[in-house]
Amino acid sequence: MSNNSMKNLFLGSLRSKQTVISIISLVLFVSVISFVLYQGTKKSVTLDADGEKIEVTTHAKTVEQLLQDQNIDVAEHDKISPSLNTKIVNGLAISWEQAKEVTISVDGNQSKVWTTETQVKDILKEANIEVSEHDSLAQGLDTEVGADNKIDIQKAFQVSLVDGVNKRQVWSTSTTVANFLKQQGIQLNEFDRVENNLKDVIIPQSKITVVRVEKVIDVVEESLDFAIEKKQDASLQQGKQKVVTAGQKGIMTKTYEVVKENGQVVAKNLQSKNVVKESKKQVVAVGTKTVVASAATVSRGSSEPASGKEFYVTATAYTPNCTGCSGISATGINLKSNSGLKVIAVDPSVIKLGSKVWVEGYGTAIAGDTGGAIKGNRIDILVQSESQASNWGVRKVRIKVLN
Repeated sequence: MSNNSMKNLFLGSLRSKQTVISIISLVLFVSVISFVLYQGTKKSVTLDADGEKIEVTTHAKTVEQLLQDQNIDVAEHDKISPSLNTKIVNGLAISWEQAKEVTISVDGNQSKVWTTETQVKDILKEANIEVSEHDSLAQGLDTEVGADNKIDIQKAFQVSLVDGVNKRQVWSTSTTVANFLKQQGIQLNEFDRVENNLKDVIIPQSKITVVRVEKVIDVVEESLDFAIEKKQDASLQQGKQKVVTAGQKGIMTKTYEVVKENGQVVAKNLQSKNVVKESKKQVVAVGTKTVVASAATVSRGSSEPASGKEFYVTATAYTPNCTGCSGISATGINLKSNSGLKVIAVDPSVIKLGSKVWVEGYGTAIAGDTGGAIKGNRIDILVQSESQASNWGVRKVRIKVLN
């Protein structure tokens, strides 16, 4: 082969390789241009998917298509912003919040809600459930709902609390009496008692009563009466008594346990007695000497004595047979022994028993009797019949005590 032929063959081969390279280069160029053009037509958006933000470039036409491309399954209660049919434009911000089912229990009655809210107060607001400051929640209003997606509410109601003498209305939730007292800060002392069963569950309008019980020791000093011993004394006129030895009262202390409920004494229990000072008996002499009625037959018209202690008295009359009368005077005179007997009943502190006394309109008599109604300047004259007593009546008379 000539040199020219070899040269032409080489040049032809070279041109063929260049042609292939040129075609490959063109294909690559077109591919790059197409890729650049394809990428250049994508829209750039921001996607907030349940709190996680990402930048996305997409050819999706709508928000719904974009979410599908991102494998996000939108449920009925999920929150999408903007709406699913919104067209994609550069710089669009898309937010997707996934809804969760929350169980709300109000006094044990459960309801379920779907929500995208996370804080307890917002979930309750969305569910139109009002909570007062007295209601009890398992978690705070400003906290996020727990992993169990449950909200437990106990509604408060009013209860009457009687603490000793103090009564007031307070708010409570359904709980036991024991827990209620603890919540109210009620401290029970050793003897205090609660009228309710501590294990009972309180309900609206319940009345919880605390009785404040106090036990104190009280020592009381009391006097001990003395005994009286009576001895007969023949030298002392019958009906008279004289203290021979004065009695003295003793002293005893008594110790009581006093029980008070709400400040009022309900029991007083005697614990012990102690004689501090013994009493001393009193000895009394009782007269047995009988008075002789020497003036028994003095007539009604006897003359007035010239001397004697003179004063006025109120005079009534009585008979030996009057109701309650024994017929024997206080000094032992038999009032029935003589129809002409002159005896008067007197107050011994005014007229001494046994004295002779001149009575105006009656005569001279012996002060030999006493009477329950005869006190002070008053006498009772002895007559023998009811008619005589009636005729005498009640008089103001002058008397003279002769001895």
